[in-house]
Amino acid sequence: MFIGVLGPVAAWDAAGAAVPLKGPRHREVLARLVAAGGRVVSVDLLAADLWDDPPPGAIGAIRTFVGALRRALEPGRPPRTPPSLIVTAGTGYALRAAPDAVDAWRFEQAVEAREQPSALLTRLDAALALWRGPAYSDFAAAPWAEPERARLAELRSRAVERRAEALLALDRAAQAVPGLDAHTRAHPWREEGWRLLALAYYRAGRQADALAALRGARRALSEEFGLDPGPRLRELETDILRQADRLDPPADPASQVWANAAAAHDRAAPGAGLRLEATVGLMRGLAVTGAGGLLAAREHRAAAVQAAEDLGDAEVTARVIGAYDVPASWPRSDDSAEAARVVAAAERALAALPADTAPGLRARLLATVALESRGTGSPRAGAAAREAERIARGLDDPALLAFALNARYMQSFQTTGMSGQRGRIGAEITARSVRHGLPTYEVLGRLIELQSAAAVADFTRADRHAALLDALAERHDRPLVTVFTTWYRALRRAEEPGIAFQAKESALRAACELLDSAGMPGLSEGLPALAGLALRLRHGRAPESADPDDFGPYRPWALPVLLLAGGRRDQAARALRDAPDPPHDLLAEALWTLLARAALELGDVPPLRRAHAALLPAAGELAGAASGLLSLGPVSEVLAAIAAAPGIRSAPAPGRTTRTAPPS
Repeated sequence: MFIGVLGPVAAWDAAGAAVPLKGPRHREVLARLVAAGGRVVSVDLLAADLWDDPPPGAIGAIRTFVGALRRALEPGRPPRTPPSLIVTAGTGYALRAAPDAVDAWRFEQAVEAREQPSALLTRLDAALALWRGPAYSDFAAAPWAEPERARLAELRSRAVERRAEALLALDRAAQAVPGLDAHTRAHPWREEGWRLLALAYYRAGRQADALAALRGARRALSEEFGLDPGPRLRELETDILRQADRLDPPADPASQVWANAAAAHDRAAPGAGLRLEATVGLMRGLAVTGAGGLLAAREHRAAAVQAAEDLGDAEVTARVIGAYDVPASWPRSDDSAEAARVVAAAERALAALPADTAPGLRARLLATVALESRGTGSPRAGAAAREAERIARGLDDPALLAFALNARYMQSFQTTGMSGQRGRIGAEITARSVRHGLPTYEVLGRLIELQSAAAVADFTRADRHAALLDALAERHDRPLVTVFTTWYRALRRAEEPGIAFQAKESALRAACELLDSAGMPGLSEGLPALAGLALRLRHGRAPESADPDDFGPYRPWALPVLLLAGGRRDQAARALRDAPDPPHDLLAEALWTLLARAALELGDVPPLRRAHAALLPAAGELAGAASGLLSLGPVSEVLAAIAAAPGIRSAPAPGRTTRTAPPS
């Protein structure tokens, strides 16, 4: 079903046939729900919008209109099943259509899209073709439609100008001229249209026409509005007369767009708070561009938070902190000290915010507290994640909910064996991201789903997510994604029977090489050594001689195994007694398995009992595979070995086992 309001209100079925919507009141109810953008419209407000003086039976009539619309728009819905398109919510109704199922919503998405010029041009051409006349043309006199008609008309003008910008960026200036000429005649007050038209003329080799366009702008602004041209038009006129180099077509369209945006920002000269917020927006983009960008984003974010606090405005501080909603998938911080400072600043901002602060801003701060507290085991962090999710679910903000679900994911490591729950979180993030066009969060959701599938050796499902992740990385320029998919494929190869051990080692080495330039110390520190140890143990090979310090944060749990491999049983026994419980994170099952292996060889009962209790919830998983990075084999095998060990009594039987790959 497709609904159109960019012209007369209409609807079409999947085959493109027009759907009869009965009378004008029926169409007006549908149009009013479209204008609400998916939000609930109460029946009282609908009545006030449909009639100047609602008659006594207005509410009943509206229900009749809605019933007829439901039958027309969902003809195949079985009797007595709830509608899925026009839904009842509280005391009103809401349109729950997909963003691309309504022409106005699809158009708005296209206008706001951030894509390369060629892709943007294609998207805008398709979006502008959706217009069949003025928006809501059959309800032009309705007061409720006026603001929406004006908003969509403004977006349409912006689309024409963005289309021209894309053509200029692609060095197709002559093609931009006709559309801009018509645009400036219809909207002579839009200085941006005149600027683009003059620039298009100049780049097309028509300098005289460019100057004539600027004189036309001056005349139109003066005669019709009593205004002088703004600084951008005056500056362009000077540059054309000087034939300034900066007017030439850019060799790199993206660089020119960047330069123009930076210049516009400088000319606007906003206040300190707005500058900080703009800076954080830049940091968000940098954080997903690769190692250098990630490191720069981390550094500049810290400075922005400190500068925001120095301003003494809690709301500015909250916006600066909350705007950095960069997805995180690894439950250990790259810089724990800096993370603690961000958490402290977020808590101070939460305490200082006025009572009437927008709930979405509070949710962003709470989600930040939960995300930046990952790996600390803080009860406050778990509570913050739950509260952020609760608030976000009550708001119409898909990106905020994805951010809150990311926080919930980071606080979902209370015990081992929780990959299924995390997979459900990932699936919701993925579904919402696909629906609302959030590619960065789609990467996060699919990565979580990949990890969950790998945990239970469902490699068919994990392979599918890995392929989709690679496609997303290429389409949206997310180079860091390749680090995770390469590591997953090394894990996948390690678990594949019939492949030579040397080939499995080679895949692991290729994955390790990516870590050197990834800029993610929270992930990479100690991981190559741990993964190498896991690969050898998984295939029945003795650990290689290694410096325990190579294991970084994993040293306490690897050390007993390494000492046993070197024949130092007494030292291994002491290291085993000194080893704390592993942290609650994606590698908990792997680290508990290392302790269990050492304890089994030493016959040390207390750590065996601890390991058995800790690993029992993960009986159906591969130890470590929930990380998507490495595997020590089925947890069920470790549980069975512990249960059979001397001194272990009444150990519960392990659950369903995963398949076991034969050693190579």
